[in-house]
Amino acid sequence: MDLTQLEVFRAIAQEGSVTAAAGKLHRVPSNVSTRLRQLEEELGVELFRREKLRLHITDAGRTLLDYADRLLALASEAKERVSGQHPSGVFTLGAIESTAAVRLPPLIARYHQTWPAVDLDLSTGPSGEMIEGLLGGRYSAIFIDGPPRHPQLEGVAVFDEELVLISSLNHPPVTHAAQISGARIYAFRANCAYRRRFENWFAREDAAPGKIFEMESYHGILACVSAGAGLALIPRSMLETMPGRKSVQAWPLADDQGRLAIWLVWRKNGETANLRAMIGLLNRQSPTEGATVFAAQEE
Repeated sequence: MDLTQLEVFRAIAQEGSVTAAAGKLHRVPSNVSTRLRQLEEELGVELFRREKLRLHITDAGRTLLDYADRLLALASEAKERVSGQHPSGVFTLGAIESTAAVRLPPLIARYHQTWPAVDLDLSTGPSGEMIEGLLGGRYSAIFIDGPPRHPQLEGVAVFDEELVLISSLNHPPVTHAAQISGARIYAFRANCAYRRRFENWFAREDAAPGKIFEMESYHGILACVSAGAGLALIPRSMLETMPGRKSVQAWPLADDQGRLAIWLVWRKNGETANLRAMIGLLNRQSPTEGATVFAAQEE
């Protein structure tokens, strides 16, 4: 099993067909088919189930795909670190939704202008999903609320953020969780770090939210809150960009409990030329003063 076979296998898994994978890899389909057959023979398992013109990955294939992502990422990292090359190639970033929407557009535009040889790919999702992707080799670096709490990760604080409680316009003022114990709450899925902060805010005051309704977007959350259906905790920077921001009240949490930092996080000892270029841009434009790189501490 070599890296070329893994690269071919991953391309087929991503594209769903030999023909599409061949186009992505700039190879002829027969070569891709041969590489896949050799890999399956070597491993003694079927990696895909054939159905007409489509290939459907098997359980064994999914297991291998996780390892392939990590091995190919590690190989790319090793090549860049040894060669000391300028930023180039694929740079995969992950980010939580609010940071991607508000903070990253000007940064990414500047990065593209400065390093046009880099193919920057941005994905968004909850912080827990981002961390899993980083550890699994799917991302080169991620933007999440920090600091990171995994011993294999390190990073740097890059943006200041504030979470505010939003309510309908006629709701009484709120600064403490005890004032809204039992209230209906709107939030993202359980692996969202902001949701965990919200739940911990209640717990610190021996209070508890009522029913938590899981939503998929800040716009959906804002619509529900403005209609008087419940409350939510969202980044102030995100709220300020939304058309319906004047339809809700925003309440800062007492004692600066809503203050936090957004971090750029990567695998420990995993700096590449692409990542160093990103850190350089952030150091020149980040509003966080005195940003310093920290290795994560295990909780």
